[in-house]
Amino acid sequence: MKKWVIDKKLFKQIDFSLLIAVLLISIFGALNVYSASRSTSLFVSQFVGIGIGLILVYLVLLVDYSVLTGYSTVLYWLGIISLVYTLFFTTPINGANSWIQIGSQQLEPAGFFEVILTLFIAKQINDMDSEVNKLKNIGIIVVYTIIPVVLIFKQPNIGMAVICLCITLGIIFICGINLKIIYGAIITSVPLCWLVWNSSILQQHQRSRITSLFEQSSYQLANSKVGIGSGGLLGKGFLKGTQVAGQYVPENHTDFIFSVVGEEWGLIGAIVLLLLYAFILYKILKIGRQSKDIVGQMICAGTFTGLMFSIFWNIGMTVGIVPISGIPLPFMSHGNSFIFSNYIIIALVMNIGMRKKKINF
Repeated sequence: MKKWVIDKKLFKQIDFSLLIAVLLISIFGALNVYSASRSTSLFVSQFVGIGIGLILVYLVLLVDYSVLTGYSTVLYWLGIISLVYTLFFTTPINGANSWIQIGSQQLEPAGFFEVILTLFIAKQINDMDSEVNKLKNIGIIVVYTIIPVVLIFKQPNIGMAVICLCITLGIIFICGINLKIIYGAIITSVPLCWLVWNSSILQQHQRSRITSLFEQSSYQLANSKVGIGSGGLLGKGFLKGTQVAGQYVPENHTDFIFSVVGEEWGLIGAIVLLLLYAFILYKILKIGRQSKDIVGQMICAGTFTGLMFSIFWNIGMTVGIVPISGIPLPFMSHGNSFIFSNYIIIALVMNIGMRKKKINF
């Protein structure tokens, strides 16, 4: 039974403030999911997801993150197989091959790649002695990143594909990559994207989905702006949002849940939410700086960039400052696959924090 119990000395090192902030956002998210959907089943499902997420947190904390990193290669290739299966052997939902049907539940493999890629790239760079400026090493990192990015992009799930790129960029940045390499990659990617766009790789419906990201006059965005703007300073109150109640904003319980926050909780509610996110990001950076090794630093760096990009892009698209894409709001949006991956990645950061010092047993 001892293997299922966290040692008391390690337990005292856990930063519970990080988990409390995550739980506060999650509970707030569940309330907004209910307000957006008026569905008791979705509300209950959200709390079930949070409960399972907490169990996953505990399980992750039981095992040293360096041991978990050792299994990342197996997880990576299992993840690639699941992405291939999802892309070619599943029925499209809302125009995307992103979900695997398991009984009455849907599993989104791409959602877990935020965790898998973070662990895997950290392991690869650690095996390279953090020498990311060597051409061979950077080539390997790029290939390992591009494989899942292309598969996720083809679903198409552009948002998650970009998040994966951000994770790798965050990790190689903390390892001291020469910025000339990044600039060179950006310059090289421009003609490459042009070639892909004009080739047969992308089908017409996939091109249409991508171009739709830049259509800022959509019905969804227009009503999202109306809802957020009408919330004022204090909001209209829980369950009192007219845009929410009228279902004028499609997907307002998932990708556009911030529009519910803006309308019903107002500017004050939005600021409180942003402060909680800022606290989480601060904690991730702090734990990363205190990590006992480079692997811990890389995991925290990848987590920070992936999470920060998700928060910025999701909120940005609801107010029209960035293109609309399928990026959920961390810990807030409905979707258990997304909740599980979010809780696992936070658990990894907590794992790093509780093992920042050598403990004598």
